[in-house]
Amino acid sequence: MSTNTNKRIVIFLISIITFLIISKFLFSALRENTIYFFSPTEVSDLIKLPNKKIRIGGMVKKDSINEENKKYNFIITDFNKEISVTYSGILPNLFVEGQGAVVEGNLISRKTFVGTKILAKHDENYMPKEVADSLKKIGNFKRK
Repeated sequence: MSTNTNKRIVIFLISIITFLIISKFLFSALRENTIYFFSPTEVSDLIKLPNKKIRIGGMVKKDSINEENKKYNFIITDFNKEISVTYSGILPNLFVEGQGAVVEGNLISRKTFVGTKILAKHDENYMPKEVADSLKKIGNFKRK
């Protein structure tokens, strides 16, 4: 083989190895930072509970928000199943009973969720896409 052929083979192998290393880092970063969305019904149907951060979405049940020392307890429902959520922190201004919300945090049991972030950036007519899709899937979606 000539030296040009050897150089091309070496460059090709280095390129393949570099591509594989970059791909490994990219996929591991995506896997670690992916946060899955579940409705209360989907959580109750899970075989194994996830032990990483997830998002729970649905409607905030009327008359369910309780506050004690900046610690909030409320219920997220999809009108089929419910999950009790505990959240410490400042509630967004648009977080109210009877509206859609998505809560990010960790699942303790099928009925208990500890939230670290509440996503409720919407007006009274908007509902997060994930919440609307999960309500449509179980047949409880009602547009105002």
